[in-house]
Amino acid sequence: MPETLQYVWDDIATYGDAKADRRLIPGGAGDLKRVMVKAGTIAPRHDHAFEQFFMVAEGLGVLLCEKGEIQLHPGVVIHFAPFTWHEARFETDTVIYEVNFRE
Repeated sequence: MPETLQYVWDDIATYGDAKADRRLIPGGAGDLKRVMVKAGTIAPRHDHAFEQFFMVAEGLGVLLCEKGEIQLHPGVVIHFAPFTWHEARFETDTVIYEVNFRE
């Protein structure tokens, strides 16, 4: 039978470190994540084995990737194919929503 689930971000347990408040909602084919990043945080160069979209909801930063430097600000949406390297610097407190697809 089809199922509808409802979530409230503030009711979801956090994980990670002091630099970011991460909350994850798992799905069947992928996950939805809200990441609240503190100003000054640097995400070192990395990649993922999975496809990812992320959208900046609040804040400012800079993304470095194979395309070069991309300014992050509200409304910017980024798509990474699997194994696409990237790194980021967050200039202000920033809220990002990610969709991560399972392999």
